[in-house]
Formats: sequence, structure tokens, C-alpha cells
Amino acid sequence: MSNLSIFKIGVGPSSSHTVGPMLASNLFCGLVDKQLGDIARVKIELYGSLSLTGKGHLTDVACIIGLNGIRAKDLTISLKESILKLAYQDKKIYFNQKKMIDFDYERDVIFYKDFLPLHENGMKLSIFDASETLIISQVYYSIGGGFVATEEELQNPKKENDSKKLDLEFNNAKELLELCSKYNKTIAELSLAYEEQFHSTDEIKRYCLDIWSVMQDSYYNGANAKESILPGSLKLKRRAPYLASLQAKNSDPLAMVDLISLYAIAIAEENAAGGRVVTAPTNGACAVVPAVMLYLKSYLGKKFNEKSIIDFLLTAMAIGSLYKKNASISGAEAGCQAEIGSASSMAAAAAAQILGANNARVATAAEIAMEHHLGLTCDPVDGLVQIPCIERNAFGALKAISAARMAMDRDEMSTPRVGLDEVIATMYQTGKDMDTRYKETALGGLALTLKSYC
Repeated sequence: MSNLSIFKIGVGPSSSHTVGPMLASNLFCGLVDKQLGDIARVKIELYGSLSLTGKGHLTDVACIIGLNGIRAKDLTISLKESILKLAYQDKKIYFNQKKMIDFDYERDVIFYKDFLPLHENGMKLSIFDASETLIISQVYYSIGGGFVATEEELQNPKKENDSKKLDLEFNNAKELLELCSKYNKTIAELSLAYEEQFHSTDEIKRYCLDIWSVMQDSYYNGANAKESILPGSLKLKRRAPYLASLQAKNSDPLAMVDLISLYAIAIAEENAAGGRVVTAPTNGACAVVPAVMLYLKSYLGKKFNEKSIIDFLLTAMAIGSLYKKNASISGAEAGCQAEIGSASSMAAAAAAQILGANNARVATAAEIAMEHHLGLTCDPVDGLVQIPCIERNAFGALKAISAARMAMDRDEMSTPRVGLDEVIATMYQTGKDMDTRYKETALGGLALTLKSYC
């Protein structure tokens, strides 16, 4: 499949808990579209991490919006407000924008602490007729990064020989580097050639530039936000507008560190506020890649041109695809190492590419960044993508830049003892070994400690 969807335009605060459930609800609308005449009621059942941190991540809200037939990329503030007014006050859902049905939040949205068997993020959608007879139900899993799969798809995954045979294909870093060597291409060039099997060159370039445009908008909106308090129980104050005001008079020799933090915090706060962001590869880690890109734009000036932007994103999505294929980009499945760690790894590789590193060093930059995120837990306080998530985006960006520079400073003749494939495998195994309390359930770690002191 194409890797362009590693970056997708969505809304905050979470790709797996907001964007994914919204998409699942959209798909469910399509599933029952031919039976609209019979439906009178819809039920939303949330399991595992989608339940335990669902309210903080607006999972219930996302499902309601999705069942109204609205997609994440088309959602506006006014549209969201009208849908929620219809659901909460009028007790109705305009199912798939085609039929008005009754809806009672207390009755029709159910949170279970149990986990479904195939993934930590499970949900079940069901429709009933006027006599309360079940018409259709479907189990969906939100598998990270806004991607979803049905129960049947996870139980019966496509076999390799069922898929379209591609002329150019890579499943791990070793194969990626071998193909680059065989065709004498950079990782960015190889990634472009791979995508050209699915899209025209113009479509790919336009997609990348659209993604970059939304990333910049997210930063601008976060840095210039008028609301001072982020939504949710923590009543956390936005810091980006104040940090932005300090930049004009910042003469500190380490001012660039503050600037990178500003980039990341502004975007992460915009995500936490439910604003429009790019999953990169997830919403929880949405600020790492754009913060590094904004840094390069500031550092390189006019040299960070249209080609640089496209090459950066193509490199990042190639690396991101390796995590998606061989490990996980879901915090509920493998902890925050799968989100911030993957994003930092992608950004490090892409930065090294733009700064002129050869392919081996680009892969080394990706490996270094992930190596120093191994074991990172996902313990959001009150299930909100705020503490510790916002600051983690800033550290993820800073680590990415450091990893790129470390990789480029290596002796030409030195060979890393740990490769990118090995660190990806290690991250996934670490995630599987991690206690459930530390995988986006808000049942342990900082989430529990902070509650006990409040």
C-alpha cells in the first residue's frame, strides 16, 4: 500500500482514539447505507484503552461525529458544535447525513474496562430497528495512526500472494538500503519511486506540500491561540503564545533550543485543543516532524525549498512505514515509544537526508533516535493528550536533531553495532512486554501518581 497515509490531515487530540474511531464510524455508515429505512437506534461500545482513556481523548465525541457521516478532514468548529448540540440537547443523530434517528448518550454509549482480544483499541457499533431488533453490528480496532481494521481483517490478514505484486517493494531497512544501492537512489528518491506505483508524481508532490501547509497552519494557530486554557479536567494553560512572545527578545546562545520547543509545544497544544493537525505518524506525536521541519526552515533559510520539503516527508514516510509494518505506531499497543519514538526516528532520518547524509547515515540517524526512546511509557493524566504528551513532542524533536547530527559526525569507516531493523524489533518486543497500565490506559505511571497528589 501507499505510504502517503503515514501523514494524514485530521483533528486532535488522538489519531488512535479520535481519528480512528471517527473513521470506523464513517465506515459503519457505509456498511449499513442500504438499510437506512429500517434503522431507529445506534449503539457505541468502547473497550480497553478506547474506554479507559476515551473521554479524555474525545473518543465518544469522535464516534458521534463519524456516525453523522462527517470525516475528520472536513470537520470545522461550527459543524462540530452543531452535531454535538443535536446529539446532547435534541438527542438525535443525523445518520450518515441521510436519516435522523433517536440518540440517548447515557443509554447508547457504553464504556467497558474489558479488552477485546485482537488489539488494545477495540470498539463495537450496532444498529437496531424500532422494535430493538439488531440489524447489523461490526467490531473495529483502531490500530494506531488513524488506521482501522475490522475484526475479520485482523483475524484473516491478507497473505502476501493475495496482494498486488509491486515492481519496487521493501519491508525492512535492509531491503530499503539494498534497493537504494541497486538503483543508485537516495532514500527520498526510492520512496518517491515506490509511491509512483500508486500515484502520479504531481499527486505525490502536491500531497506533501498540502501536508506541510497544514503543519505550518497548526503551528501558527497554536502560537497565536486566543484561548488560554486547554479543554479538559486538568485546566492546563497554553504556553506557546507566551513562548512566542519571548522569541523576539531572546539573545540566549541556546535560543534555538527554545525555538524548537516553541514549534513543538504550539502544535502539540493545538492538537490537545482538538484543532486541525497532521498525524505524523500519530496525533499524540504530531508535533515532532513539523518542529524539525520548521527548525530546518529557520536554519537553512532559502535552501529549505520545495524539493527539501518533499524529500523530507518522503524520507520520513519510508522510515515510518517500517515501524508500521514491523512493530507498531500505537501507544495503546506498545507505549509512547511507538508514537514519540517513531516520530523522532522518522524526523531524524529525514533531517539527515536534507542535511546531506548518505543512506547508511540516514538509517543510523533513525536508529539512534529510537534507541533513546526505548521503554517510554504512555501514561496520560486523565486520558488527556497534555501531560506528559505536549513536552514529549518537544524532546522528541530535539532528540531527532541530535540523532541526525550524531549520525553525520560518525567516522566514515565506522559501522554501527545496532541497526535500524534491530531497534525496531526491540521496540516492538519492549512494547509487548510492557505492563498494560503503562500503555494508554491512565491506570499507572504519571497518570496515577498525579491523581494521588491532587
